[in-house]
Amino acid sequence: MSSISPPSRALSLADVSWSTPDGHTVLSHLSVDFTRERAGIVGRNGVGKSTLLRLLAGALEPERGRIVRSGTVGTMRQIVQVSAEETIADLMDVTPALSVLQRAEAGTATMDELSEADWTLEARVAEALSQVGLDMAPDTRLVTLSGGQRTRVALAGAVFAQPDFLLLDEPTNDLDREGRRAVRDLLEGWRAGAVVVSHDRELLETMDAIVEMTTLGTARYGGNWSAYRERKAVELAAAEADLAVAERRIGEVRRKAQVAVERQQRRDAAGSRKAAKGDMPRIVAGLRRDRAEKSGGDNARLADRMQATAAQALDEAKGKVERLETLSVSLASTGLAAERQVAKVRDLDFGHAPEAPLLRGLTFTLTGPERVAITGPNGTGKSTLLALIAGRLTPWSGSAEALVPFTFLDQRLSLLDPAETIEQNFARLNPHASSGMDENARRAALARFQFRAAAADRPVGTLSGGQTLRAALACVLGGTRPPPLLMLDEPTNHLDLDSIAAVEAGLRAYDGCLLVVSHDEAFLDAIGITRRLPL
Repeated sequence: MSSISPPSRALSLADVSWSTPDGHTVLSHLSVDFTRERAGIVGRNGVGKSTLLRLLAGALEPERGRIVRSGTVGTMRQIVQVSAEETIADLMDVTPALSVLQRAEAGTATMDELSEADWTLEARVAEALSQVGLDMAPDTRLVTLSGGQRTRVALAGAVFAQPDFLLLDEPTNDLDREGRRAVRDLLEGWRAGAVVVSHDRELLETMDAIVEMTTLGTARYGGNWSAYRERKAVELAAAEADLAVAERRIGEVRRKAQVAVERQQRRDAAGSRKAAKGDMPRIVAGLRRDRAEKSGGDNARLADRMQATAAQALDEAKGKVERLETLSVSLASTGLAAERQVAKVRDLDFGHAPEAPLLRGLTFTLTGPERVAITGPNGTGKSTLLALIAGRLTPWSGSAEALVPFTFLDQRLSLLDPAETIEQNFARLNPHASSGMDENARRAALARFQFRAAAADRPVGTLSGGQTLRAALACVLGGTRPPPLLMLDEPTNHLDLDSIAAVEAGLRAYDGCLLVVSHDEAFLDAIGITRRLPL
């Protein structure tokens, strides 16, 4: 007797297109397949990663093409607002079933309720919460939880039904170190399918495959984040080799075209001299002149075609290198001496309510070009500490002060005026009187941060999150004397991976003192953190 194999589970998009209501095309003729694997989705912001997840989940319908879902899907609910009484059980949609169990224990359940009761429900709810590192009762109200805890509860709700495919959109955003570890542990042990949009490189290391989305479609790379980066390095080397060949080719074409022009000119000159001496009949001279003009025109058209073809190949090679290459910048020195005290905090006490102090008796000093990360769970006062050093908040007691010129890039990047262009912001933050930079110098500085020509004239309010942070770094670090102290609050939140790489490149080139709040360990490693200050 032959056994029947279980049906395969898969999600597929075939030639799918989708546009926003105002007609902006987000996805065009996209085809991609997912099996029972953990697939990480990467790509620049705006390329359609979240739209892909919503199409897979059935929350959006494609304009054209076909979506096949062979298996169940589970998604994380986005908890934006909650009512005062909403509980974990409500989010997981098990409140009525738990009420039946409570009535059964109290002896008030009906026979029909008892026959349908799920006696494993409480244990399964507890297991789902445990999978994301939480030990909470189902009747815990959501309003009592931190933002990170709510995110983890939403993830528990997604895994509770044990779907064939888990669809997650930036599941570690706004999570602290503990929360990020819980999500990673969950996915490392997940044996069904998972499609995960993320810029968290530690999380992407747990994936079985990386799917890169661009405006041209998708490309699948087997293996985790490290394997993907190795393949991209090979692609960059190949693209650079193609660029070198294209540059040599266009040089050769131009030289050959010039040689052909000069040879034709010499022949024409010789013929003209002979005709002028009267050595050949007038009709023969005329025929030769006509042939020379035709030959010269044909050669010119051929040379133009060859140069156009070579130039197109050169542009394509340059474009491919620019797509694969990460930002690399050089910056002026801050002039910060190794022994110079940069900031000092002494016996600092502060909180937002008298009964709940955040910081107590905190003391530390920053000296020279240190690179310090402020770490700790959400709610321990990391962002508050930066605001105290920047003078935006006043301590209850003790002191917190910067001892050198500084710039504080908060999460809103409030030093930039969204109504001004990038170049205008640069000019305001680096006035000519103190920086000695005219418009040409300012534009050259912005070009180092990939804001070239007309890109520098874009209003800041029209930029993406990653572009805005890159613009802020350009305005702060691109002048003739960057500030000796730079403070950043969660700079990689909501950025795509290309933007994070650009920020890392800018910060690696900075030789001043860095004080950074971030839960992104890969980012902290990339910028060379030398000390950690746990709260």
